[in-house]
Amino acid sequence: MPAAPMTSSFQDFPYRPDLVVGIDGGGTRTLALLARADTGEVLGRGSGGPSNIQSVGVDGALKALDEAIDSAFAAAGVSRARVAGATLGLAGVDRNEGLDIIFGWGDRIGLADHMSVANDATLLLAAGTPDGWGLAVIAGTGSIAFVRKPDGELGRCGGWGHTLGDEGSAYQIAVRGLRASCRAADLCAPPTVLLERFLKRMGLHEAPDLIPAVYRGPWDRAAIAGTAPLVLEAAAEEDAVATDIVRSEAAELAETARAAVVNHGLPRTGIPVALAGGVLLGSETYRTYFLTALRNAGIEYGPVQLVPEPAAGAVVLARQLVR
Repeated sequence: MPAAPMTSSFQDFPYRPDLVVGIDGGGTRTLALLARADTGEVLGRGSGGPSNIQSVGVDGALKALDEAIDSAFAAAGVSRARVAGATLGLAGVDRNEGLDIIFGWGDRIGLADHMSVANDATLLLAAGTPDGWGLAVIAGTGSIAFVRKPDGELGRCGGWGHTLGDEGSAYQIAVRGLRASCRAADLCAPPTVLLERFLKRMGLHEAPDLIPAVYRGPWDRAAIAGTAPLVLEAAAEEDAVATDIVRSEAAELAETARAAVVNHGLPRTGIPVALAGGVLLGSETYRTYFLTALRNAGIEYGPVQLVPEPAAGAVVLARQLVR
């Protein structure tokens, strides 16, 4: 990815050549932006459920995409129509079969005259760097680092999922916080405020209650990742155990980013950086540790841009399709 643009074969839908659609679809939710093709001004935002084909299946993903697009048109007060261009940034669509499904769906519903599918990196870099190339780092529920050269060549490091990797992610931070809490309860590790805070957040009374809650209860991967702010906040308050976890995970993510830059031949000096994901955006403490570790690893990065809405990058790319 990004996939080659597609030109729709449909001509019998209501047509708005003055509009484009940009979509950011992932494992948690889908965001669609309806924007003016000439200026990029966002007219409407719409959301839907998760659209990662690997986790929710084809039908679930397409339903979420359609819901998000419908909502964006409704928010703008515009009747649903075929637009000039659409770019979809979709997690889990990285093989020809998945691309064929998305392009076929877009053609059937008459989404746009011109359509492209891009990955997370392309969206982030389009939204967060001056010229669309550089280093993109995501630390949310999971983590990954992407790079894009000025000639468009893409590379990545990380993104192996919560069992095999996701260093520096919310899930890994939370799991390490839970482990530290359990060891503190056993009096075989330093005391920490984390134990009390995890128990309170999870509605539990004592440390042994963590076992059924995590192994048999409702605390799945996403729910556990959602407790990462407990660790991040404790680190900001200088709890020693939490600080060690956050600093260590930030350093792991920085090493992932360093490897992406070095292994794919990007310059180590002046490289633009785009950051996204709840951990990097939501915790100044974590972000400071990460950027410090990245510089200490030999990456003298250039401008750093926080990207709270990667779908804005999809709008940039959709507009490029129709220029």
